[in-house]
Amino acid sequence: MNAAPQIRIPATYMRGGTSKGVFFRLEDLPERCRVPGAARDRLFQRVIGSPDPYAAHIDGMGGATSSTSKCVILSRSTQPDHDVDYLYGQVAIDKDFVDWSGNCGNLTTAAGAFAIHAGYLDASRLPQNGICAVRIWQANIQKTIVAHIPVSNGQVQETGDFELDGVTFPAAEIVLEFMDPSEDGDGAGAMFPTGNPVDELEVPGVGTFKATLIAAGIPTIFVNAADIGYTGTELREAINGDAAALARFEAIRVAGALRMGLIRTPEEATTRQHTPKIAFVAPPKDYISASGKPVKAGDVDLLVRALSMGKLHHAMMGTAAVAISTAAAIPGTLVNLAAGGGERNAVRFGHPSGTLRVGAEARLVGGQWTVTKAVMSRSARILMEGWVRVPGDAF
Repeated sequence: MNAAPQIRIPATYMRGGTSKGVFFRLEDLPERCRVPGAARDRLFQRVIGSPDPYAAHIDGMGGATSSTSKCVILSRSTQPDHDVDYLYGQVAIDKDFVDWSGNCGNLTTAAGAFAIHAGYLDASRLPQNGICAVRIWQANIQKTIVAHIPVSNGQVQETGDFELDGVTFPAAEIVLEFMDPSEDGDGAGAMFPTGNPVDELEVPGVGTFKATLIAAGIPTIFVNAADIGYTGTELREAINGDAAALARFEAIRVAGALRMGLIRTPEEATTRQHTPKIAFVAPPKDYISASGKPVKAGDVDLLVRALSMGKLHHAMMGTAAVAISTAAAIPGTLVNLAAGGGERNAVRFGHPSGTLRVGAEARLVGGQWTVTKAVMSRSARILMEGWVRVPGDAF
């Protein structure tokens, strides 16, 4: 029997926000995987353990959820006034593809920290103690993100007392600034691709719903929870075990993607699961979070639940949080109305794991809304570093 030996590739396993992923330096990848294509996709799939018909990722680094089936490539930036280029791949769990159509806002936090860990910033840039601003070029969506990384004794500070709902232990706070997020960078164009803050979205076989279709952070479809039979207080178990409900959400997502011009045919949606996102909103209500912690209506401005890769997310995707903050800042969107309406530059929303505060700077220019910056806090830390091993004939 001729069996290809395993090869080892330098890699770092990191948590960023409420996600985890395998991080690579571009120069450490096998040569044929340093460029986009089938070899790179196959490598990342094998690293994660996909496609896995058992949906368990036993033979890989993935965690069998959309939050833990991710790979990241960093390299020195090709863009002026940026430190690193950050490329993100969402690896499907039981299907044969890697989705490169959007960013992961949570792992952006880890990308900023990894840029320092990996030696991409000159030592002269690092304070002995203080904050280092890492300018990241997000290559998937062609956007600038600034990560403000705490530094202690000349090294990234990972431990601290910042608590993030959806993450068990506290860590050091990292502030992210998503610059000019009101276009998603992949050709969708304006912040509101339809030109409207609210549309009537016709979903074949399901119904017609009011929807806010927005491209900010990541293309996102917002609908009212009440219009689709929910309260906005649901946890994962209420939806992820309901095949009919998931099919309805996917039908809404496909209809929204078509309306936003992100796909040309419904069939294209099967290879673009990462974007757009589908989320539902509701006014504040009391509920018990996934950890058992009570969330009071008075603690939040609105409730939001979002799906990622076809399942309800256990907390909130970072990029969707950018879309939430942006939509909340613009009067008349469903997000804004769920939060009580009017102009606002920050909201605290309730998600399945707790609450999150996000902010956005919005202004009306020439009759069009634009958002110059969205801000949120996250945390990140290295979980393991060394080499990841894959069979040499896997890619």
